[in-house]
Amino acid sequence: MSTIKELVIQNRSCRRFFEEVSIPRDTLEELVDLARLSPSAANMQPLKYIISNDELQNELIFPCLAWAAYLKDWSGPVQGERPSAYIVILGDQSISTNFWCDHGIACQSILLGAREKGFAGCIMGAINKDKLRESLHIPDYLTIMLVIALGKPKEHVQIEPVKNNDIRYWRDENGVHHVPKRDLKDIIVQ
Repeated sequence: MSTIKELVIQNRSCRRFFEEVSIPRDTLEELVDLARLSPSAANMQPLKYIISNDELQNELIFPCLAWAAYLKDWSGPVQGERPSAYIVILGDQSISTNFWCDHGIACQSILLGAREKGFAGCIMGAINKDKLRESLHIPDYLTIMLVIALGKPKEHVQIEPVKNNDIRYWRDENGVHHVPKRDLKDIIVQ
């Protein structure tokens, strides 16, 4: 069993997957259940979810997402390296119009649960929301918040210290994805 610190360290944004390894719907439901059980501002619980592990539906979601802004020469995962599942996080405006930080908490719970099960993911905020809404027939009262791409990780992600205040992630010649992190002493102010 991994410790929470080990899971957090393993929980890096993964952008390349073994697309042929599917994630069963019941596993995705277990991950959403972790989000359901997580804290919610004023306990409003305004989040709703679309679960997709269907190849045809995944093909509708994929082109609505932008991948890895710092990797200028990479437009996203190629066929065979794409996510095998997605969880679309929605805010139900009939419950609340202020979703506070609920979607961030939900994402962390989902991704930690995915890592515990041997999967990885990436929170996607760069979304063509109009296209996604149309493609998935999402009603107007549901605000598209985030999309989590999920799958069996195909890439290795390595944490390293920030150098020269450069926080941009990058890939080396072997495809290892490097993620600089600020030192603890640099982020605690008192």
